[in-house]
Amino acid sequence: MTEQSRDGRIGPLRPSGRRRKQPARGRRAATVAAWSAAVLVLAGGSGLGYVYLKLNGNLQGVDINARLGTDRPKNLDNGSMDILVLGSDSRSGANAAYGEDEGGARSDTAMVVHVFEGHRKASVVSIPRDTLVERPSCTDERGTAVAGERRAMFNTAYEVGGPACAVKTVESMSGIRMDHYIEVDFTGFKKLIDELGGVEITTTRSIKDTKSHLDLAPGTHTLDGEQSLGLVRTRKSVGDGSDLGRIQLQQAFIKAFIDQVKDVGVFGNPKKLLDLADTATKAITPDSELDSAGELMSFAKGLSALGAEDVHMITMPVRYDPADPNRVVPLEAQSRQVWQALKSDRPVPASATEDAATGQADGLVK
Repeated sequence: MTEQSRDGRIGPLRPSGRRRKQPARGRRAATVAAWSAAVLVLAGGSGLGYVYLKLNGNLQGVDINARLGTDRPKNLDNGSMDILVLGSDSRSGANAAYGEDEGGARSDTAMVVHVFEGHRKASVVSIPRDTLVERPSCTDERGTAVAGERRAMFNTAYEVGGPACAVKTVESMSGIRMDHYIEVDFTGFKKLIDELGGVEITTTRSIKDTKSHLDLAPGTHTLDGEQSLGLVRTRKSVGDGSDLGRIQLQQAFIKAFIDQVKDVGVFGNPKKLLDLADTATKAITPDSELDSAGELMSFAKGLSALGAEDVHMITMPVRYDPADPNRVVPLEAQSRQVWQALKSDRPVPASATEDAATGQADGLVK
């Protein structure tokens, strides 16, 4: 499989704690892992008024609403919330040390996070970056029109058009309006893990990958930022060597990460909390409805009840492309099941993923 892509956004809560589906605004963000950290860390800091100015200076939002206009799926009002989370290497320099990606900024990780009404359960749908899709025409960050393309790799949407084009592509695929966008920068993600004190995972077999610089024996490990970044970018040496296997590693890591943030005990330590919040807000680029500490904290408080056991993670149902085994194509009927379930605020049925390609790395990391 090959590597690539780039950019993305999110929206406000009602006074009742429920979220009204609204158009989003924003700038740059990335991996669901960092979403979890920013949410849980900032939720714990809601009483620390002195952090606002410091954190506000770290946040820069991108106004996706302005770029997308009105040609979008209907804005529902059912108490649920949909967030596009992208993991990206768009901050040049330090990111170049990881993997073999070349060219412009890429969106290595893409996840649609659906938070159900009541905000006590969530479904996460990973979109393989190598998925061949019909990319819609869009407008890039400079206001230049970008032509659509058939059989384009999903992650080229970010690469050629930035966050707004990535959001438009996901909305076109799913028929679901994204309320928010969060982009997590890989280098910022690494710093966040180090600030957290590492994440504990267990490997059932050895993982050794020269491209991601990861070398783990079977057993329990506390991964630092460097190792964590290596894990979420590993693919050649696990499962069938595809991006689907890497997604399985990412999903296992995210669950461990959520538990680690919950268990680290920083909420009673104002300095530790501020340091984590400072690092987290530097690591993400949200949509412009989440680009202040106050907005981000209100959003985070609405999600703070979620634990790893409350998050159901799947990969969008795909099969390997008969014309190119290095690409995948959506299983149309099963994908419609997934998106329709989320649109209706219902759990994704198990039948939707029964015949999908998997990557064969499930259970490698716990």
